[in-house]
Amino acid sequence: MSVFTQLGLLLWKNFTYRRRQTLQLLAEIVWPLLIFFILIAVRLNYPPYEQHECHFPNKAMPSAGTLPWIQGILCNANNPCFRNPTPGESPGVVGNFNDSIINRLFSDAKKILLYSQNDKNLDGFKELARALQALQSSRSGRKLKLSSVILILLENLQRLLCGNSTTMEKEKEL
Repeated sequence: MSVFTQLGLLLWKNFTYRRRQTLQLLAEIVWPLLIFFILIAVRLNYPPYEQHECHFPNKAMPSAGTLPWIQGILCNANNPCFRNPTPGESPGVVGNFNDSIINRLFSDAKKILLYSQNDKNLDGFKELARALQALQSSRSGRKLKLSSVILILLENLQRLLCGNSTTMEKEKEL
């Protein structure tokens, strides 16, 4: 049998099957037409509107490092759409979270742990310890006002945290 004979027999078989199953034939014809008309009605009632192109913020892969990867997940959780290209779209840029709180926290921790500024902070602790020892020794000899003790502690704490230069003269006066 040739190819055309087989095709003709297959079409004849399909035609006789469809002719015997009229309900199924109607459903197979009406259903796609119904869906098509619904799409036309929706398109006519709600015309399309022009929307700008959408630029999404970059999300770093885990291989870029733990911090950029977590920032990409948490900072872009709502997946915002921007009209203009974002800074992270340029090639070679891993993250654009340089002004984030967690990035500043990590950079401050890095400065504290890596640089030699720790020696200056230790001097403040030593001065605070000396002031506390002076207060303890003077407390046994004479009575001090609670306000003056708090004032000395606050000044030393301010010097320790902020690096302000305060004089120890007030401690000596007490």
